[in-house]
Amino acid sequence: MGEAERARLGVGMVGYSFMGAAHSQAWRTAPRFFDLPMQVRMQVVAGRSQTAVAAAADKLGWEDSTTDWRSLLTRDDVQLVDICTPGSTHVEIAVAALEAGKHVLCEKPLANTVAEAEEMAAAAARAAERGVLAMVGFTYRRVPAIQLARRLVADGRIGEVRHVRAQYLQDWLTDPTSPLTWRLDKEQAGSGALGDIGAHVVDLAQFVTGESLVGVSGIMETFVRERPVAASSSGLSAEAGTGTGPVTVDDAALFFGRLSGGGLASFEATRFAAGRKNAIRLELNGSKGSLAFDFEDMNLLHFYDDTEESTTAGFRRIVVTEPDHPYTGAWWPPGHGLGYEHGFTHQVVDLVEDLAAGRQPTPSFADGLAVQRVLDAVERSSEKGSGWVTLV
Repeated sequence: MGEAERARLGVGMVGYSFMGAAHSQAWRTAPRFFDLPMQVRMQVVAGRSQTAVAAAADKLGWEDSTTDWRSLLTRDDVQLVDICTPGSTHVEIAVAALEAGKHVLCEKPLANTVAEAEEMAAAAARAAERGVLAMVGFTYRRVPAIQLARRLVADGRIGEVRHVRAQYLQDWLTDPTSPLTWRLDKEQAGSGALGDIGAHVVDLAQFVTGESLVGVSGIMETFVRERPVAASSSGLSAEAGTGTGPVTVDDAALFFGRLSGGGLASFEATRFAAGRKNAIRLELNGSKGSLAFDFEDMNLLHFYDDTEESTTAGFRRIVVTEPDHPYTGAWWPPGHGLGYEHGFTHQVVDLVEDLAAGRQPTPSFADGLAVQRVLDAVERSSEKGSGWVTLV
């Protein structure tokens, strides 16, 4: 299909920090390695500081910049709004964009509260009736090894899922002198390790198994309750004379749950695991076998086939870089691994293909709401002393 025959997709992005840089890399790269059915244009990026956002536009490859995100809603050259801002801003931007007829890609978690997520999911459902579509960015779904794991489970290779063990371990807050950021403020972030990284493993567990969590019980803890306020920590106030401010989110969350198929699941999310930089670990044990994955070795999937004879049975180490593995055929020769940024590129590929076909992208805002309800149930369980909370 020639360029003149492809519909145009002008993208306006809100936010340009860590996630904004990752999304920018994806928008730049996807059209160069994949044959997309739409012409992607990185039209405009929005941020609060005129100087900073202009510099970000130049560095990250955006054609224009603005300090007014609402201007994206009236621009004819913007068909999709990509939201890469703190959770407290998601509901306002997403709902406004959908009502203005713009497709939306929104970073996870979908919102800071269930009520906000419900409002966003309802807005997305109304917009879908007009052909305006929305997706939440659980990018780890797009890791080739995770996609292969989902395929193996769906094909029945591990049989009935009995156990899921899911962990997301980081260590960037182990130093008590690390300064406050918006991620440590409940009003801006909604929650701490639970929502920031726990949301990912909740989504992965449900995605790979194809099941949903029907109940949870958990506990949360904040280990360092006061931290220095950095000069750039906008919106975070220090207590008079101390130069510190309160940490109002959790540092770690542990919980277990039951899957809709009857299996059991355990989850751990912490930013206090010294030495673990970005360890997303997922293990599934089924009636016919097991799967194991660790993002710190993201090109590998370990598979155990329990139907093999015991004399030769053992975990199989699969290097997920073959041309017939998910996504990998567009990249490098077998054995030449992919990295963190590729999941964002695959997210763009899937989103653009779905938009061109008029299909609902996944994960949808309804999927994001389902994860939000799990996070809320864990928090309520912790508040009442690790009691069981049933999910409807």
